[in-house]
Amino acid sequence: MDLIGGCRAFVSVSETGSFTAGAALARIPQPVASRRIAALERHFGERLFDRSTRRARLTPFGRDVLPSAKRLVRLADAMEHDARRAKLRPMRVAVPGTCGVRALAELAAEARELGIHLEFRAAAPAERAELVRTGEVRAALTAVPAEEGAWSVPLGLAAVTPPPGRIAYLETLRTGRSAVPRRRVWIQPEDDVPHVRDRVLRVRDAVGLSPAQVAVAGSLTSAAAEVFASADLLLCSAAQAGELGVSWRPLGELTLARGYGVAAALGEDADRLGTVLREAVGRCLGAGA
Repeated sequence: MDLIGGCRAFVSVSETGSFTAGAALARIPQPVASRRIAALERHFGERLFDRSTRRARLTPFGRDVLPSAKRLVRLADAMEHDARRAKLRPMRVAVPGTCGVRALAELAAEARELGIHLEFRAAAPAERAELVRTGEVRAALTAVPAEEGAWSVPLGLAAVTPPPGRIAYLETLRTGRSAVPRRRVWIQPEDDVPHVRDRVLRVRDAVGLSPAQVAVAGSLTSAAAEVFASADLLLCSAAQAGELGVSWRPLGELTLARGYGVAAALGEDADRLGTVLREAVGRCLGAGA
């Protein structure tokens, strides 16, 4: 039986002295209140109210159990209040530093419409999964090989003055013995992971570039500064190039992409990001841009 519902009807009727007024106080129809109290009486094996009078008068047994019923109702109300507060507590998610403020705000707004409250913490690829392990966040968007990820973000080269043509080839950056400054390719921290960095370095060696022509930047800001101040190129997504206002070209020697998966302590949290909010998270990451 519904013990809490029965006790709530019992308490409300006892406070008003009327089944009709008590049902209204409990916000249930009067027949429902009567059925719940009757079920409670069958459960206890004793009458709670004396029905021989017009008013709902407590029996001696009803007076004895009323204090416990009130405590149970108060506890149930407190539990519902705590549950509502818990649902509003933000779900902390570790995200790439490449996610812009607007993109994160749009993701948070879309999640809120579904009753999911998100709070973000930007972190480097190696740090995000560790934050889940230590419990500092509930979930993280982790860097994985593109073929293993739930989301894939194509990468290419961007520059103020891009290489000629619709595709950028690393081999065109060879300068031979010319005194012309060698153009460099900057890898930002988000792409300083083996499945991206090492593939670029292998192509660098295969086409004959010098080791210094592909470098890992300390931050996206410092890499972008080098690009704005010179003819250097930035390894990035099309969405990032658009935000920076530079021209973007896909790579010619290899198909390169960031891959992202979800790490979470609870499967429910992983499902929220990877299934319920899959498209919104993809837009935030720049997948398919």
